[in-house]
Amino acid sequence: MLQNPLGVLLLLVSLVGCGAMTVAPCRGDGQPAVQELLYFGTETPSGHVTAEDWTQFLNEIVTPRFPHGLSAWQASGQWRSVSGEVIREPTYVLSLVHPDDAVPNKAVQEIVASYKTRFRQEAVLRVKSHTCMSL
Repeated sequence: MLQNPLGVLLLLVSLVGCGAMTVAPCRGDGQPAVQELLYFGTETPSGHVTAEDWTQFLNEIVTPRFPHGLSAWQASGQWRSVSGEVIREPTYVLSLVHPDDAVPNKAVQEIVASYKTRFRQEAVLRVKSHTCMSL
């Protein structure tokens, strides 16, 4: 006999939700992978991240960790800071596709930490999706 039918129902709903998040197996020549989108704001306490600053960051920090390739582009972004203020600023978006394992995950964490330190940023948005890739 069930002691808490509501608790059992919530457990079942949560398990079904987790099942819906699984990735279908890759077909053909596709390989399981992770796509990371990183959003880097450019306004700093002392000015802004210039195109030259961004290029240097890519060359020194990102490319050594992902030498097989990446994509980056400029965007217009907005976000709510810890103070509650909505901040609108030019943004760089970095797209990385890599195997789902500890080495690239650590590399992404290092990239985020380095950008936050170098340019005194409060946050870098990281969006991680499971996908399939083929070359």
